[in-house]
Amino acid sequence: MSLTVMLIATDATRARAALSLALAAAALGEPARVYAHEGAVALLAAAPRADDGGEALAAAGLPDRLALLAMAHEAGVALIACQTGLALAGLGLPDLVAGVEAGGLVSLLQAGGRLVCV
Repeated sequence: MSLTVMLIATDATRARAALSLALAAAALGEPARVYAHEGAVALLAAAPRADDGGEALAAAGLPDRLALLAMAHEAGVALIACQTGLALAGLGLPDLVAGVEAGGLVSLLQAGGRLVCV
């Protein structure tokens, strides 16, 4: 059964939780997706953010947001940016990390599987 994690907030803590959950599902052999809804699309941006926590996370031996996104992409986790969110943020797919595709709620629900909101 597939897992979709819907990221609904703009903070890095929720992004870490969403990506960690999707990576755990992928490690178990489950198809996994992270869908960034509206403002959360900014968390898929390739540019570093002030709340990435890179130094503190690195000191604890943990990956930051960009490293988690790269790990998710490498693990086959589908990264989906809300089309409305892209328009609201003034972002395009080239502004996001590698492998992100645009999508919407209808296609998200059509795919079925478990849906978790973070």
